[in-house]
Amino acid sequence: MLTANPSSTVMAKSSTTTRFPIFPSERLPTFIANPSNRRNLRIPTPMAAALTTPAADTVTKTPTPAQTRVDILSESLPFIQRFRGKTIVVKYGGAAMKSPALQSSVINDVVLLACVGLRPVLVHGGGPEINSWLLRLGLQPEFHNGLRVTDALTMEVVEMVLVGKVNKSLVSLINLAGGTAIGLCGKDGRLLTARPSPDAASLGFVGDVARVDPAILRPIIAEGHIPVIASVASDDKGQGYNVNADTAAGEIAAAIGAEKLILLTDVAGILEDRDDPGSLVREIDIDGVRRMVREGKVAGGMIPKVDCCVRSLTQGVRTASIIDGRVAHALLLEILTDEGAGTMISG
Repeated sequence: MLTANPSSTVMAKSSTTTRFPIFPSERLPTFIANPSNRRNLRIPTPMAAALTTPAADTVTKTPTPAQTRVDILSESLPFIQRFRGKTIVVKYGGAAMKSPALQSSVINDVVLLACVGLRPVLVHGGGPEINSWLLRLGLQPEFHNGLRVTDALTMEVVEMVLVGKVNKSLVSLINLAGGTAIGLCGKDGRLLTARPSPDAASLGFVGDVARVDPAILRPIIAEGHIPVIASVASDDKGQGYNVNADTAAGEIAAAIGAEKLILLTDVAGILEDRDDPGSLVREIDIDGVRRMVREGKVAGGMIPKVDCCVRSLTQGVRTASIIDGRVAHALLLEILTDEGAGTMISG
């Protein structure tokens, strides 16, 4: 930690994964403007105010909407520099998929990130849509320990809905927003090879990821296209499996050397106290999150998400974040601001 007088304190964390501060670009210190020199520095409120306070002889005017937009873009510069050219894997699902307004927010965020030089990869499930189609066909959705029981007929519906409907709908929305999306599933190019879940006797065709072959993804990403991947895969014999989208996203992120994995969820993130929404843990490392699991502070449906993040981090992903997909533009908040939109886990 570096310290000066109280009105101009600069604090630094040793981890290379701490979020970056927001600076107006015209006043960026050289060590921040140059990404290769940047450490993870936070500028507390007094110094931030000093950096943006007009000189005494400057006439202060109320900013116009256009000026406000320019200021916001300017303050995003260090974040864009930090992530430009880096691959970001986003698992998309939950409320952000069910609400048209939130869906539009996510799609626009993904396209914006691609436009400023990031390389987003979208991995999706589609549980509510699957349930809807099962009911239309007179089939009652069944779950075991939070996972969908997938018999042969249900597997047909899962593949039809995820690959044929949800995936192509997302591709179309990204293209309409100005991006260039390419729809895939785990079967394409043997991207994902599945194996039966250890609980296959109860779950049926629910699979884990046995292998990832990212060869099909690399040229798509290199050309600036946005892969949109449905979490359906086959085993070595061609049998289809329903794969958890969080797991698929984490394994793909590790295989392609992603800078960041982001899981969009229906919760604020990891809470220190599960009964207190205000106890959000904004940053934590692997040891810390494992300790929270042992202490029972992380439990239920959050455990597989945390496990997915930890596994991806141990395989080389720089940071993994569990963020609140119910918040509009949560992706931009997580990537382009210091505050983020949930919990960031570092290796």
